[in-house]
Amino acid sequence: MSTQNQPEPRGGSGTARRVRAVADGISTTLNVVGTVLILGLVILVNADVIGRNLFLAPISGVPEIVSMSIVAIVFLQVSQAFRMGRFTRTEALLDGLARHSPRLRNAVELIYVVAAFVLIWLLFSASDELFWKAWDRNSYIGTVGDFTAPDWPVKLVILIGCLALLMQMAITGIIALWGVIDPTPAGETGP
Repeated sequence: MSTQNQPEPRGGSGTARRVRAVADGISTTLNVVGTVLILGLVILVNADVIGRNLFLAPISGVPEIVSMSIVAIVFLQVSQAFRMGRFTRTEALLDGLARHSPRLRNAVELIYVVAAFVLIWLLFSASDELFWKAWDRNSYIGTVGDFTAPDWPVKLVILIGCLALLMQMAITGIIALWGVIDPTPAGETGP
């Protein structure tokens, strides 16, 4: 979904705009946190390499931190990627449909969003159980005596990322549904 082709509502209530602004703010904030985490990883990995090569003293737990952080980064940034139209999909098909039938283009968009929503909901449901299990058992990754870290924070980030993505998908689905009901482009009054 490119930003040029993303269906946008015409007009809309003040409440709908506020909900969209809050959802976009949450996605943007999570994206920034993910970006800061990437910067932290760059610093950590470089410090580990320097410590390992110059002082023969690597930083304990770097592989574990990196593996947990990569998962966290993906889920912190996924809702913003969806919002900005950076998910993999065939724009050529949607653009062709939009030229010939905006209603059909919006219907295909709606099917895409509903299918993705169901998949992410299933992921959220499965991850919720894993989070509570990790929380209750206080499970960790690493090696006792060297480096350990609880794994529930990453599982929590997965849940937060899924919820943010579901929120963006719901908004996009509502916009696509509106485009199926009334496909008149913004600024036009219709036939």
